[in-house]
Amino acid sequence: MLKKLTALAIAGMALSTTVQAADRDYISIVGSSTVYPFSTVVAERFGKETKFKTPKVESTGSGGGFKLFCAGAGGNTPDITNASRKIKSSEVELCAKNGVKDIMEVVIGFDGIVLANAKSAKQYDLSLRDIYLALARNVPNPDGSHTLVENPYKTWQQVNPKLPNNKIEVMGPPPTSGTRDAFAELAMEGGCKSFDWIKSMKKTDKNKYKAVCHGVREDGAYIEAGENDNLIVKKLQNNPTMLGIFGFSYLEQNEDVVQGSKINGMAPEFEDISDGSYPVSRSLYFYVKKQHIDQVPGIEEYLAEFTSKRAMGQEGYLADKGMIPLSKEYYAKVKNNVAKGVTL
Repeated sequence: MLKKLTALAIAGMALSTTVQAADRDYISIVGSSTVYPFSTVVAERFGKETKFKTPKVESTGSGGGFKLFCAGAGGNTPDITNASRKIKSSEVELCAKNGVKDIMEVVIGFDGIVLANAKSAKQYDLSLRDIYLALARNVPNPDGSHTLVENPYKTWQQVNPKLPNNKIEVMGPPPTSGTRDAFAELAMEGGCKSFDWIKSMKKTDKNKYKAVCHGVREDGAYIEAGENDNLIVKKLQNNPTMLGIFGFSYLEQNEDVVQGSKINGMAPEFEDISDGSYPVSRSLYFYVKKQHIDQVPGIEEYLAEFTSKRAMGQEGYLADKGMIPLSKEYYAKVKNNVAKGVTL
């Protein structure tokens, strides 16, 4: 009898824990360091202006965010993950494997990835090919043959005689970052495929092509800064010849001390990022566990605030923070999908 009561008590404790976890009274948000400042300003307004608690927002990087988000459902896992890239099919599969099946995708705006340096130094003018040759692990042999060699370039001038004779030293995000993924896809691969013989490799050996075009050198020329864009800005101020990689919003917030490099002759500007003509532009997202909407108070209302015209609109407060807003038509579609609870 005592054993039976003990078993019932333990079962009751387990049930109580589950209920308590599901009844978490605040929204848990993780993910992209780029989306973090936008998500934080929405969370702060939401906490001040509604009856709900201020959501807890953590900057873990897009990859780290998806890992936490897809670990399972329930109160001990995040409700929302921010991302500066689209969710991968492998991450959707991981989510499904762990019981996260109804995922809402919300596109919130656009961002440009910048290569910036201190305003006290001369502005860089780089092509996508320059960026690839400077930062790739393996590059085309300088002798002109269709072979790859370990990156031999130490200065920007060695990459391109028109560039300054400065040491190649670029501080940027780690592999878990969506900014790193987008930079590899848009900037690195953009320069890589300017070599026709490498571009043709995509048809014959897709894995090798990706390794060649996305692989970043590990000899000290590229320095990982973690998920901390503010640290990169500080380092640039102390080292005027160094370049840093981060989102356009951080450039805007620190335009008194840093400047964006021209890429393919184009400086990072609001209008050029919004229409996609700036070469390193990307969409920003967040993802929501639909099954948590009924479990955690405030998620539905938080979604309504984030996708409101005053936040995401052309003249919204997120645009004031440096986010490039969606077109009116695209915004209307996103808002409608959120209202209907459309999932992937």
